[in-house]
Parts: sequence; structure tokens; C-alpha cells
Amino acid sequence: MRADAQLNRERILAAAEDVFMERGVGVSLDEVARRAGVGIGTLYRRFPSREDLLAAAYSARFLALAETSRARVVDLDPARAFKAYMEELVRYSNVYRGFAASLGVVLRIGTPGCLATSEEGARLLQAAQEAGAVRPDISFNDVVCVATAISLATEQDSAAEARIKHLVGVFMNGIVER
Repeated sequence: MRADAQLNRERILAAAEDVFMERGVGVSLDEVARRAGVGIGTLYRRFPSREDLLAAAYSARFLALAETSRARVVDLDPARAFKAYMEELVRYSNVYRGFAASLGVVLRIGTPGCLATSEEGARLLQAAQEAGAVRPDISFNDVVCVATAISLATEQDSAAEARIKHLVGVFMNGIVER
């Protein structure tokens, strides 16, 4: 990538981070472009959709989620490791207001962070299934749907942490192999 194109990309991502943190992901992309000091066409050349921009802006967070999960897994049995991953995925989905609704699409974009988070989740799900802790008919797509629902339910909750733990616990009880 040319130096000026790389600089524009970095400016767009920095502006997106600021705007999404302040106003949520529903903000106009024109506002992101304006804050970045680029035209809307430049933004769309780098990021053809809102989800592409979200995935790029979130990639480092998703990489951190996957790294944290991999480090934690050595101390936990497969069911607890999977539950901890679910709780973390929901927490990460609540950083930007409104992000949860796009979680499933964003995870399929293919940024390094999206890939790492999806691969880690699928790996933990499979390990929990192989240990007999999770039903074999549960897919990673099911996990993303539930994480999305929990994220939406807790996004504006003043006691989000406790609610996330409770709702992930309810989900885990529902998918236990019996």
C-alpha cells in the first residue's frame, strides 16, 4: 500500500474509533470521513461497508480476546474455558454502542482479529464438545447468535457484568450434554 493510502487508512481507523466510542456504530460514515480529514469516497475505497470498517477498527480487540483466551485455557477445564470465552466475547461486543447487532457479520470479514476470535471460539467449542460438556449439535454460529443476543440485552444495563455472567450461565445450562 502506498504511504499516503496507508496514512489515510490509519486516519480513518483512528477517527472511527473516536466516533464509535462517542456515539456508537450507527453514526454516519460521513462523520467518520470528516473527522479523518478524507472524502467519503476514500473511506469507501478502503472500507466498502460499515461492517468492513467495524472489523478493521475492532481487529486489535479481537486479537487480544483470542490471546487472553488461549492463555487462560491452560488453567481451566473445557467447559469453563468455553464459558469464559463467551463472557469475554459479550463484553468485547459491548465496547461500541450498537456493535452487537453486527457481530456475526463482522466476525466473517476476515481481519486477523476476526479470524483469531472465531478460530479460538470454534476450538473451545469443539474441546467442550469432545469433553462431553456441550451438546454436539451446537455450532459456532449458534454461539455467535447467543453472544449477539446477550450483548444486545446487556448493552445498556447498569449491572452488565453480573447480567452477562447470568445469561451466559443460562446458555451454558441449555447446551450441556445430557
